[in-house]
Amino acid sequence: MVYTTLNESAAATGAKKQKKKWSKGKVKDKANHAVVLDKPTSDRLQKDVQSYRLITVATLVDRLKINGSVARAALKDLEDKGQIKQVIKHSKMQVYTRAIAAE
Repeated sequence: MVYTTLNESAAATGAKKQKKKWSKGKVKDKANHAVVLDKPTSDRLQKDVQSYRLITVATLVDRLKINGSVARAALKDLEDKGQIKQVIKHSKMQVYTRAIAAE
């Protein structure tokens, strides 16, 4: 009999312990980037991008708040105009730099 009372009291104290509450994961805010190139963003693109040393799709998305597909199209256009030149071409990542006039 003594054995069962010890067992029951141990079970009773363990049951009073509260369950661990898991913290909710942090939710990232949805980015509201432009999906078309408007006039002010286009002007800023033409003026500012030539001063960047490293130009990637991610830098344009971050700095100009435009969509990735718009950034890729803008980089292709700037390269065709000769304002920037391509350093690395890869299927996943294109890296550009400013075009130097002496070349």
